Amino acid sequence: MGKATGFLEFDRSAPQKEPIASRTKNYQEFVHSYKDEQLNQQAARCMNCGIPFCHSGCPLGNVIPEFNDAVYDGKWEDAYNILTSTNNFPEFTGRICPAPCESACVLGINKSPVAIEEIEKHIIEIAYKKGYVKPNRSYLKTGKKIAVVGSGPAGLAAAAQLNKAGHDVVVYERDDKVGGLLRYGIPDFKLDKTVIDRRVTIMEESGIEFRTNSEIGKNTPISELDQYDAVVLAGGSTIPRDLNIPGRELKGVHYAMEFLKQQNKRVGNSPLTTEPIHAKGKNVLVIGGGDTGSDCVGTSNRHGAKSVTQFELMPQPPQSRTSAMPWPTYPMLLKTTTSHEEGCQRHWSISTKAFVGDEAGNLRAARIVDLEWESDAFGRPTRFKEVEGSEREIPCELVTLAMGFLHPQQEGLLQQLHIASDDRGNVKASEKDYRTNVDKYFTAGDMRRGQSLVVWAISEGRECARKVDEYLMGRTELESKEAVPQYATY
Repeated sequence: MGKATGFLEFDRSAPQKEPIASRTKNYQEFVHSYKDEQLNQQAARCMNCGIPFCHSGCPLGNVIPEFNDAVYDGKWEDAYNILTSTNNFPEFTGRICPAPCESACVLGINKSPVAIEEIEKHIIEIAYKKGYVKPNRSYLKTGKKIAVVGSGPAGLAAAAQLNKAGHDVVVYERDDKVGGLLRYGIPDFKLDKTVIDRRVTIMEESGIEFRTNSEIGKNTPISELDQYDAVVLAGGSTIPRDLNIPGRELKGVHYAMEFLKQQNKRVGNSPLTTEPIHAKGKNVLVIGGGDTGSDCVGTSNRHGAKSVTQFELMPQPPQSRTSAMPWPTYPMLLKTTTSHEEGCQRHWSISTKAFVGDEAGNLRAARIVDLEWESDAFGRPTRFKEVEGSEREIPCELVTLAMGFLHPQQEGLLQQLHIASDDRGNVKASEKDYRTNVDKYFTAGDMRRGQSLVVWAISEGRECARKVDEYLMGRTELESKEAVPQYATY
């Protein structure tokens, strides 16, 4: 490695952030870049460990020690080539991935892990500045045409890989702009949409065609897919988990994605097609403790909410690993995001019993109750009971339901094609071939595996592309995460 003793000499440090008072007045990204020396030191922390568990911690199989070494030596083109050999979109994962690779970092056994995600983001941003990121136009064409339905990270990854293999690729997107969840699910202060536009431009220059405002089975006939030699279904898991309690119909109770998508449309100057949802001057209640809930917190603070409260049904997670979360598994620890830092009252072990409205049908409060959890021998919560006498009302005029997603939308495309589903409602297809029960139709991403991480979606898209290429050509030379390229010369 570039500096064998780096992990002993340097502590983990994060880039500076814009102060809370200023960043909550806009929707811009607020995390600064490392200074050159700081970036060099963070890369130097990567150990020459015997078995780099970060490889297996990353769903993409990123070749992490090698690109860290290249960063330490200032070999930026090498770092870029190593990183993009396994990851099509490090500018996305470097911003919004929860970094399971860092949870598997060997240094993380007794110290803070290497700042892999930040280093990854710096590599790709430096690569753009230095002109290393170029269109990947294949001049050896196969004559095969492929449709990708859905332009989220799985669809984009599949399209990029299939285009690389020499196929003609058309991507269909039902929204007005490309990106799927990246575009309308992630707030701009975490992922500026110019980052997506920049990558889409590269993909278009590579020969990939994008057709927006095109929902197959609705305003675009399914028969249009007959012209393609293969079709990849990458529509995501879009049906949110609901909370069917009294008062659910009140004005002011919304799914989180309704709230977040609207705000992203405002920032992107896209027309709103639904009644405006805004948190200004309101007591906001966010139900759900994951990243989507956190995004609702950050957005509400930027709207100028009177107060923001977040509830989670489960008990408060521990701050460090327990016997139930041994290294190098991904631990379920207490996560305090930048949105929480901006202002939020957080409560765990809370069940919402009902929403309470006024005479006009507007939300005015939520009726809640505390929960008492029982745990198993490893400290994992197993079942709960309500705490007697703890039921009460809290004022709220806006509720966002951020409790995850169930499965993809069945109405329309999937039903009309008679695509089979598994017992969870996802499209049925194995990791072995990603093929559905209908000939020439493949599937990848959340539509196949259920709600998951952006890094898993990219991995799914890449692996599905290999299977499509194999199906069409009888063989494939596209990279597999099971055969990670080696860069021993670095």
